[in-house]
Amino acid sequence: MIKSIITALAFTAALAGTAAADDAPAAEAAKVKLVYEHELPNVPGKSIRGVMVEYGPGLSTEPHTHPSSAFIYATVLEGSIRIQINDGPVKVYRAGENFTEMPGDRHMVSANASETEPVKFLAVFVVDTDQRDLTFPIKD
Repeated sequence: MIKSIITALAFTAALAGTAAADDAPAAEAAKVKLVYEHELPNVPGKSIRGVMVEYGPGLSTEPHTHPSSAFIYATVLEGSIRIQINDGPVKVYRAGENFTEMPGDRHMVSANASETEPVKFLAVFVVDTDQRDLTFPIKD
């Protein structure tokens, strides 16, 4: 339980620290909550972590990456989100749609596509069990 709380706090701090809302404090830009964490019994050294993420209207995060061991499968639960992975096109995903990030991908755009409604998505990470930080800002 303590391990899960520490992981959630580390992820929240990393993601909130990269918030890109011009007039909103970083803590208001993204709501992030670790909702589950389990070691995979048939894949030694790997865990699955579910992270619920919500951006308020018009909010986004700065470009970032995730651990090199992480595969991410995300499902949009409410609203719509603009996503760009690496140098690919910017795409909009709506409630019920999914996107993935492969190990080593750069998440160049992650923004609420609406100026009036929040977006909520569940990001499911398959990652090395000993990996504590889940988000890293891209340094220029």
